[in-house]
Amino acid sequence: MATRARVRAPELVGKGGWLNTGDQQYTLADLRGRIVILDFWTFCCVNCLHVLDELRELEEKHRDTVVIIGVHSPKFVHEAEHQAVVDAVERYEVHHPVLDDPELATWKQYAVRAWPTLVVIDPEGYVVAQHAGEGHAHAIEKLVEELEAEHAAKGTLRRGDGPYVAPEPVATHLRFPGKALLLPDGGFLVSDTTRHRLVEIERDGETVRRHFGTGDRGLADGAADEVRFSEPQGLAVLPDGRIAVADTVNHAIRALDLTTGVTTTLAGTGHQWWQGSSTSGPAREVDLSSPWDVAWFADRLWIAMAGVHQLWSYDPESGTVQVAAGTTNEGLVDGPANEAWFAQPSGLAASADGERLWVADSETSALRYVDRDGTVHTAVGTGLFDFGHRDGAAEQALFQHPLGVTALPDGSVAVSDTYNHALRRYDPATREVTTLATDLREPSDAVVVDGDLVVVESARHRLTRLRLPEEAVRVADQAHRTQRAATEIAPGTLRLDVVFQAPAGQKLDTRYGPSTRLLVSSTPPELLAEGAGPGTDLFRDLVLADGVTEDLVLADGVTEGVLHVSAMAASCDDDPANEYPACHVHQQDWGVPVRVSAQGTPRLPLVLAGMDEQA
Repeated sequence: MATRARVRAPELVGKGGWLNTGDQQYTLADLRGRIVILDFWTFCCVNCLHVLDELRELEEKHRDTVVIIGVHSPKFVHEAEHQAVVDAVERYEVHHPVLDDPELATWKQYAVRAWPTLVVIDPEGYVVAQHAGEGHAHAIEKLVEELEAEHAAKGTLRRGDGPYVAPEPVATHLRFPGKALLLPDGGFLVSDTTRHRLVEIERDGETVRRHFGTGDRGLADGAADEVRFSEPQGLAVLPDGRIAVADTVNHAIRALDLTTGVTTTLAGTGHQWWQGSSTSGPAREVDLSSPWDVAWFADRLWIAMAGVHQLWSYDPESGTVQVAAGTTNEGLVDGPANEAWFAQPSGLAASADGERLWVADSETSALRYVDRDGTVHTAVGTGLFDFGHRDGAAEQALFQHPLGVTALPDGSVAVSDTYNHALRRYDPATREVTTLATDLREPSDAVVVDGDLVVVESARHRLTRLRLPEEAVRVADQAHRTQRAATEIAPGTLRLDVVFQAPAGQKLDTRYGPSTRLLVSSTPPELLAEGAGPGTDLFRDLVLADGVTEDLVLADGVTEGVLHVSAMAASCDDDPANEYPACHVHQQDWGVPVRVSAQGTPRLPLVLAGMDEQA
């Protein structure tokens, strides 16, 4: 067995306390003898949701030796609200204890730099591995098996039931609904996301007509009582009258025929897209990644592919899918479709005149649009780290993680400003943002009905009808930035090291060239004089600019910015006798706030997988 570094695990601290434990509070000492996996997550982060799904099988298989603890570490202000964390734990079916850490106390103790991050603690209380990003479940399972054998032999492994206590179920017609669609007869079709089904509702917005789906998570076509979904979201009408469904966690686009009640699969394989996978081709043969919404625009079905920060499209005539906009880099960059950057696009709506496709770009808290020429524009929003609730001119207006957008008949746009619990309006003619309504609980979509808006109040589990007000609601301005401690770095040359150690029994896959990728940029771009751009090595010397722009210089001469780092590594089974070795992709994006100072470090390590031996 390979020798592993051993670092004593810091204590688990969170002001919000513990969830899913029957009100029991835990310390690491209480968990001694078990293998503990800390999952640092926040519920806005689609990559964190991917990891929740990756861990489900491991969690079940090793339930008597492994305790997974979700350490909820918020990015947005709303995510620091305790009830919002309680809701998210139910919404995403988190079946392990969760520590609510609104002040990032445990995040700081473990020197975490990115969502999601997994930390493995052995039965004696030592940190033995850290993994950032997605694609690590297989590596962690191998490590768990090693730890089980090692500590069973030493007598330090304790088997038995874990601390998870399931909360009491709540009876409601809908449970965390995601999106809604107005039907021709005035009724509604709603994605009942947490219950893995679609619900058809009468015009009153309450009376249930029928359900589509067994209510169990899965991927199966068939009649209403046979079909299975997994956290469905967006809905859109296709030219033939069927309803396209963004079946998010199945990484698929489904089609419901309301006449027959039968659902089929239009696109996706059921497997998540990874770097190197096909980006176009027959729709049933191409992997997708967390499609969150769908809309008909420019003679195609457009897909908000939240999992890879892109827009894709489906052509029903040819039965094909392809990337329509975005590079997979996460951020806010406008321009030609193939150069633009998005960040978890989660809502789509075609404008009334058919000239624009509006996009709710949730992680940048932005309202974007694509024009008929395929160019991407930003109407409201500045980037990944600025958000709030501020009305007025678009240049300074702020949203907070909007998930839905609705085109209004007059050419303006209603934005479901989810984490502000508000419905907002953007007028392209005046480029002004106003607030239409507040006191909505996590609105995620809205549809126009006879001049009113019917809003999906996701966290109140209902549809709410609102009359459009003649005057905007007055709201006190609030502006925020993501609160994470900046890393102090030395001026001049900064050594960037992405730490990657292939899992036991595997090696980097170099059969077809380099198996690693590194992409670096900065906000603002002027922060870096050298070192930005793509490459294949997981290390790089970054040269910080001399004489940065004035808005970066603080009173004491210190400069600030954000380094954006995207890394990928592919590893395969290290067995020469195996002609078709199993391979796995590991990837993560970091946004690292930095502050340049004379006392700063000359080296920035980011752990993709393993342990930083130079720490």
